[in-house]
Amino acid sequence: MQLGQDEITEYDVEPPYDVTEGDLPDDRFLDRELSWLSFNTRVLELAEDPNIPLLERVRFLAIFANNLDEFFMVRVAGLKRRMAAGVAVRAASGMLPREQLEAIWARTRELMTRHADCFHNLVHPRLAKENIEILRWADLSPDAQGRMHDLFSSRVFPVLTPLAVDPAHPFPYISGLSLNLAVVVRNPQTTGEHFARVKVPQILPRFVPVDEQRFVPLEDVIAAHLDQLFPGMEILQHHTFRVTRNEDLEVEEDDAENLLQAIERELMRRRFGPPVRLEVEASIDPHVLDLLISELGVSEEEVCRLTGPLDLSGLSAIADLDRADLKYPAFVPATHRDLAEVESAHPPDVFAAIRQHEVLLHHPYDSFSTSVQRFIEQAAADPQVLAIKQTLYRTNEESPIVDALIDAAEAGKQVLVVVEIKARFDEEANIRWARKLEQSGCHVVYGIIGLKTHCKLALVVRDEADGLRRYAHIGTGNYNPKTARLYEDLGLLSSDPVLAADLSALFNTLSGYARTTEYDRLLVAPRSVRAGLIERIRREVEHHRAGRPARIRFKVNSLVDEAVVDALYNASRAGVPIDLWIRGICALKPGVPGLSETIRVRSILGRFLEHSRIFWFAGGGEPELWTGSADLMHRNLDRRVEALARIVQKDHIEELTNLLDLAFDEGTAVWHLDASATWTRHHLDPDGESLRDLQEYLIATKLRRR
Repeated sequence: MQLGQDEITEYDVEPPYDVTEGDLPDDRFLDRELSWLSFNTRVLELAEDPNIPLLERVRFLAIFANNLDEFFMVRVAGLKRRMAAGVAVRAASGMLPREQLEAIWARTRELMTRHADCFHNLVHPRLAKENIEILRWADLSPDAQGRMHDLFSSRVFPVLTPLAVDPAHPFPYISGLSLNLAVVVRNPQTTGEHFARVKVPQILPRFVPVDEQRFVPLEDVIAAHLDQLFPGMEILQHHTFRVTRNEDLEVEEDDAENLLQAIERELMRRRFGPPVRLEVEASIDPHVLDLLISELGVSEEEVCRLTGPLDLSGLSAIADLDRADLKYPAFVPATHRDLAEVESAHPPDVFAAIRQHEVLLHHPYDSFSTSVQRFIEQAAADPQVLAIKQTLYRTNEESPIVDALIDAAEAGKQVLVVVEIKARFDEEANIRWARKLEQSGCHVVYGIIGLKTHCKLALVVRDEADGLRRYAHIGTGNYNPKTARLYEDLGLLSSDPVLAADLSALFNTLSGYARTTEYDRLLVAPRSVRAGLIERIRREVEHHRAGRPARIRFKVNSLVDEAVVDALYNASRAGVPIDLWIRGICALKPGVPGLSETIRVRSILGRFLEHSRIFWFAGGGEPELWTGSADLMHRNLDRRVEALARIVQKDHIEELTNLLDLAFDEGTAVWHLDASATWTRHHLDPDGESLRDLQEYLIATKLRRR
């Protein structure tokens, strides 16, 4: 019997919430797209800051460029798609898609120019003083040019394919984010001029090393040798250009039964998405630009003229130079104190430590490899472990986590892995992991149709003297040892039977026909995260009105969901103090008289990417605290499986309360958001001295405790 899709794939979602109590102004939401651009502006401010180590500033320049590429590939592309489909629905901010696009272009032009100016006028001269140079071809010495001639002949020329454009050769397809040379040549016999395109190979370094600390853009090396690509022709001019395309995936739900194949087909289509931006060097010839505009199908408004070199995302390789004197001081995460005492055992017994009490991890200050990674590796090797269940959203190449799961399956353990193959821009890697895991004997599932599985969960079932015991991990970050050194995240290791039972029920929902909707220590989206948080926001109002301690403090990556924002507005109007620590997008307007006077919004950016989520409620004097994978965005609350776990140990509640206290202390460097959507950096005291860098302070605190 073939079951209908509605019989097996429907997943209950919470009903829409109307939290409005009285009239709220129509213009109470900031635009999410413009708010994201403000976040990337804060990244750029770090690149501009002369007090930040020089190569870290270079890295922030690269991060800014990467961020903006993804913004155009996804957000701008989505707006264009809506306009093309005739969907002119206003955003919560009140702006129509066309109005949003116009505002985005005005802002991004300013930011891209500022980004190029930062590189050329602020960072590049400082690099030169440190004998690190990014040179153009004309700046190279004859000896250096000679070495580049040899490099071109041996490494570059063989992989180049010049493509002519004429009646017999149509304009070639320009892949997204590829760097290209538009070349105009002349036939000396006919005097006819012709256009050709040369793609700059992405498999070669973006900036070619001349020696250990000097580099030249790869396109300059190619341009200097165009006569070898077009022998017998006169090279009249050449110009660098770059196209950004719509690269978001659209998988039809009808394809869900063959999701792996559907994703693979869509990945092939991604390469041919419509263009959304054309970057050119400011010196480009107008006739060449007109040809590119016409052939690529972009509008004049989508053209960005910049001072070269283009594509500064490649600066990440420069930032990786071995110059410790130009980087943040080295920091090696230590084993968490609750796990350190088991390190002396041979082998170290993580399970013994977790049985004593729950372990709250704060990465990267606490080592990921000696906690979460060791937890999975020990489970894989332990003959008493019967089963391992885990979600994988993003991981890295040669992942020790994946290797451990494979070892466990090959050792005969039951291994269930929920792989999210729709994780944006990691789809191909996750397909490879899924197949590798399946071939080793793991049970691989792709979650619930129509929802991304974004929660970070691991569950280990172990046969012990007093019976079966389950051990759990729930976190805010991916099971990726590489990013765990760069992302700030929280994780909880626990043998609490209540939490373990919740995770078991959730895994059964993800892998089978279970439809659990109620949990004891979890809030799970898309059923209960929004509802649970709004309920607790309302409780704080009740506590405040009754004269009991009342306060709300959230730490999230983004705050967009209108229902949650309105609940916070209503709590503020009732007089509840609210602190919001937000790394990225914020749709809420703080400090508006009669609406949000008690709300403060702060942002912290720095050495590590602030990525953890904390939801803290005063609870009438008994603080209630939750942490997990969910941000306060529609996609997290409605279209993803997310999980928040309640923190129950008093010392853990105190630790996270102290972290929030530090973030909102006036002595800590932060950005402040005001009601006009302006973010202002506060990093100096009245005497011009630097305020506390929260991340460096936490590093120093960890070092003192060793």
